[in-house]
Amino acid sequence: MNPAKKPIALTRFLIEEQRAGHINADLRLLIEVVARACKAISHAVNKGALGGVLGDAGTGNVQGEAQKKLDVLSNEILLEANEWGGHLAGCASEEMDDFSEIPNAFPKGKYLLLFDPLDGSSNIDVNISVGTIFSVLRCPEGVEKLETKHFLQSGAQQVAAGYTVYGPSTMLVLTVGHGTHAFTLDRELGSFLLTQRDMQIPADTKEFAINMSNQRHWYPPMQHYIDELLAGKEGARGKDFNMRWVASMVGDVHRILTRGGIFIYPRDKKDPDKPGKLRLLYEANPMSFIVEQAGGASTDGLTRIMEIEPSKLHQRVAVFLGSKNEVERVTQYHADAAKSS
Repeated sequence: MNPAKKPIALTRFLIEEQRAGHINADLRLLIEVVARACKAISHAVNKGALGGVLGDAGTGNVQGEAQKKLDVLSNEILLEANEWGGHLAGCASEEMDDFSEIPNAFPKGKYLLLFDPLDGSSNIDVNISVGTIFSVLRCPEGVEKLETKHFLQSGAQQVAAGYTVYGPSTMLVLTVGHGTHAFTLDRELGSFLLTQRDMQIPADTKEFAINMSNQRHWYPPMQHYIDELLAGKEGARGKDFNMRWVASMVGDVHRILTRGGIFIYPRDKKDPDKPGKLRLLYEANPMSFIVEQAGGASTDGLTRIMEIEPSKLHQRVAVFLGSKNEVERVTQYHADAAKSS
């Protein structure tokens, strides 16, 4: 960003996208509502112990994971902010067993919002970056009563996706299908300002992000790929790689969007019945949309994630995303292994 040029606000950016025919007024207003909710979550995260929001909530989500107080609070903030706006027909959240339909007392819109209200919440109590991930789909026409099947759309059908990372600064990264753009929250103005337009992920990289503690559980193609990276200059790749692992998807993906890299959460033998750890609708799809719009790639090891047809609301998938050449390489290793098996 040119420091001499005053950055534009998110609202103006969205109006320009509307004038260009990339979005309509309802989608513009919906994104603005989500952004305002993320500002409220950022405020709660930043207060930390002073706001009494740290620690466990004493409840569990549908995946059987312990919820943090901020998980619950962030979920409530997003639900309350969006139920009255008139832009949504319903919401679905990683933290809820079932979807939430907009009450009849409020006007209903033409979109569906899916979100992970606080990604990386295990990092909250140790003051490491966490974030919010969201995806916007069209509600099928003529729907009078929402059903789960209406949310089960492929990632290719998303009309917008984004995430907010709550770190040293709060940043919103957004795509509406015409590039990936970053906005930084100016707390004095209370506005998200455009600080990077058309983010691009380098096709090649020397960084990878993966939980190495699971290595013993990986399948052979994953073992082979990581062995190559760890061999460095003396190995088949002929260059050294660095590992970076935040254990917060928004933190790892934001780094990759900023300087390249590959993020991997593969399927493993620890629980063979689970096809992966990350949720297709709340994490993998929106992040894949963002990454692809920045020139990167995203697969589950065999298939482009955005082409997967969901079968349930909380479906899990393996994820390989980031620098295009690395994603294509590790995907090819998995494809070759599948052919020979």
